[in-house]
Amino acid sequence: MEALQQATKREVLEVKGITEARLAALMEAAGKVSSAHAGRFKTAAQLREEQAQLYHVSTGSKELDALLDGGLQSKFLTEVYGEYRCGKTQLCATAAVTAQLDTHSGGKVVYVDTEGNFSPERLRPICERFGVAAETVLDNIIVARVYNTDQQEALPQLVEAQIDADGAPYALIIIDSLTALWRVDFSGRGELSERQQRLGKHLNQLRKLAERHNLAVLLTNQVMSDPAGGMTFVPDPKKPVGGHVVAHACNVRVSLRKGREQERVAKLVDHPCMPEADATFVLGVGGVGDA
Repeated sequence: MEALQQATKREVLEVKGITEARLAALMEAAGKVSSAHAGRFKTAAQLREEQAQLYHVSTGSKELDALLDGGLQSKFLTEVYGEYRCGKTQLCATAAVTAQLDTHSGGKVVYVDTEGNFSPERLRPICERFGVAAETVLDNIIVARVYNTDQQEALPQLVEAQIDADGAPYALIIIDSLTALWRVDFSGRGELSERQQRLGKHLNQLRKLAERHNLAVLLTNQVMSDPAGGMTFVPDPKKPVGGHVVAHACNVRVSLRKGREQERVAKLVDHPCMPEADATFVLGVGGVGDA
């Protein structure tokens, strides 16, 4: 019912056999069952009560959790971007384990791998660090290896079907990385407009999915060189792929950069409740940890 209320009229009418008259009857019936996502007014006090159900998934580092106001928040899209070898996939692996540990929010994890970097064996030392059985953790991670943007766009519906069929609680969706396939399937300025429109729709579907099922969503993003950056004396001329579409769609944005040896520095770029700040963490055998 909530998914129907969140869908646009055009999307529903594309379903074979659905007419405008039937759509009106469906929307009326959905409103009688639940009005949670029908666009109706609520008081701020009611919203505060609903936010009491939100939870945070730990990143594995206390400093990084503090930077994010407790960790990866449910119903939020958290984007982490940076150049290669700055710890994005390590953060995903650690979060895939920690998401199952909390007795209040713990649940299964959906891991969408677009670059072929997911390794089950990498999770074993992380499980040892947190004192949990590796086989149990691996059984609770649903992995999807996707190869093109068409498959990636279909994922929100497949994930929701998996959640409904499974019946078990889910805590986290990971996409590593969000834009890798879009950079390959769409090239040049001629296809840029279509790419951004479809990418924006994909992110909107992920946001709706996260709100319906109270899920945390972790997105990693690649970076690209900005030729104008060196001309304007910008300290770091690299910028995340996806432009303003990704920037506006994500609730939280974190930039990662390399530090000394295994140290990495996270900069909070955007957060609805927290100011811009930095945090330092390290990458080790046990995943993301404190410096």
